[in-house]
Amino acid sequence: MKKSIVEQNPAEECYLCGSRGYLERHHIFGGPNRKLSEKYGLTVHLCWMDHQDSREGVHYNREKMRKLQKIGQQAFEQTYPGKDFRQIFGRNY
Repeated sequence: MKKSIVEQNPAEECYLCGSRGYLERHHIFGGPNRKLSEKYGLTVHLCWMDHQDSREGVHYNREKMRKLQKIGQQAFEQTYPGKDFRQIFGRNY
């Protein structure tokens, strides 16, 4: 498991809302890019509400998902300046 390039480690609060308690690790780019998220450290810790809730969670709320994807792309570009994000992930956020 690669250290996140997006958040402080170890995570003690939800990356989106700041709540403390049980946190779940979220891969910012999922589906076919999940392994790439793992490889490049594009993960954050989220509370259950921001991760899995059917209205508020990033898996269901496109606005939150896009926000994290933009943040993830920026972190990638700062951390890996010699790599082409769009070529690796197939899209520009």
